[in-house]
Amino acid sequence: MFTRRILSGASRRVSRCYHPLRYSPERFASSFLNQKTPSLGPAYVQSIPSADDEIIVAMSSGVDSSVCAALFASEYKNVRGIYMANWSQTKECVERDWKDVKSVCKKIGIPCERVNFEKEYWIDVFEPMINQYRRGLTPNPDVSCNRYIKFGSMIEHLAKRFGSTSRPWWLVTGHYARIMRHEPTGKHHLLRGSYDPKDQSYYLSTVSAPVLERVLLPLGHMTKPEVRRLAKEVYDLPTSEKPDSQGLCFVSQKGSFRDFLGQYIEPNPGNVITQDGRVSGKHEGLWHATIGQRAGVEMPQGDEKYKGVWFVSEKRIDTNELVIVKGSTNEELYTDTMSVEDWYWLDPSIDCDNIFKTHEKITAQHRSLQDEVEVSEVLKTNKGIKVKFKTKSRAIAPGQSLVLYGDHNRLLGSGIIMKSWRDEGLEK
Repeated sequence: MFTRRILSGASRRVSRCYHPLRYSPERFASSFLNQKTPSLGPAYVQSIPSADDEIIVAMSSGVDSSVCAALFASEYKNVRGIYMANWSQTKECVERDWKDVKSVCKKIGIPCERVNFEKEYWIDVFEPMINQYRRGLTPNPDVSCNRYIKFGSMIEHLAKRFGSTSRPWWLVTGHYARIMRHEPTGKHHLLRGSYDPKDQSYYLSTVSAPVLERVLLPLGHMTKPEVRRLAKEVYDLPTSEKPDSQGLCFVSQKGSFRDFLGQYIEPNPGNVITQDGRVSGKHEGLWHATIGQRAGVEMPQGDEKYKGVWFVSEKRIDTNELVIVKGSTNEELYTDTMSVEDWYWLDPSIDCDNIFKTHEKITAQHRSLQDEVEVSEVLKTNKGIKVKFKTKSRAIAPGQSLVLYGDHNRLLGSGIIMKSWRDEGLEK
């Protein structure tokens, strides 16, 4: 028996039910139902649904969510799939994915439904993204989509539908991350996935702690090859060989992201300059460029001073100038200090004053699938926090999320990077 906390704050006693193994060696019971994280100690456990709970699997039509649905369908009786349609302008893509979801659900014998959050997606994700690009920032709409749609509008939809039932309900997703419950406090902690090449905790960094209490992430302890094997060899799913999705849902596979943005953002020409002030070209808008990427301007290759490949090092929003430097390892591309706004602590008991007292080592990630960087200082500001790394990191882009991690790969908080600079200590 164990106590599972639910969204209202109430608790109830439920049976911890271990189901017979249905396959080997990739055993669901050992990888999820019985999973423990030894490095966290015995106080951390995996929340486990009881036999009669409602299990709703968010299905994108990809192999990850398909395997999640198959895993739970093989162990539980009240399992259903749900597909979100968020962008009607790519109707062909939406209908193809919906067809794949129905095919998988039919194969494993569960019902499925389709919900439309297009209005919510436009208001909460798409328009803010366009506005950020217009300001010269480089946003991450996947982070916003998880916060406002998949774990926002979707949770609200499920709460209305299943909140009045006597059975508890859970949302299952195919993210490669882990949610573990600390039994002494009842708090749910978000951790990196065990498989580093696919860790997606960065994208879940703004999902609120109360929502995490209702979420199950069965792939957090698995590797991508293991998931592929399950899909093909154990469940024979029609999506077993479907490629991983690339890019954003609203961008046509045939077009470029820059062309897509050009449909919504008016041109705002400005100068492309070197650090010594030489005007080297024109840009059509700061949103055309990303910090750390090739500049795409022709430099006089006959002049040794300018010969070579040039990269974007800075966007000067006030003057609408794009600053470029020579060489992919130019020191101007590396910074160690940044200001971060809209900061959110996943655990309210953590703050700038006690973060280094409660965790031996703090690391950060300023873009997805980036090697972690160790943090030396974290200070509170009027608009968020300031963070200093122990070493410089390349291409820290304003608009991206900065995520802090503590001991045991536990996600502590996140916010939006507004500015980064070099060689400047933090002072209160």
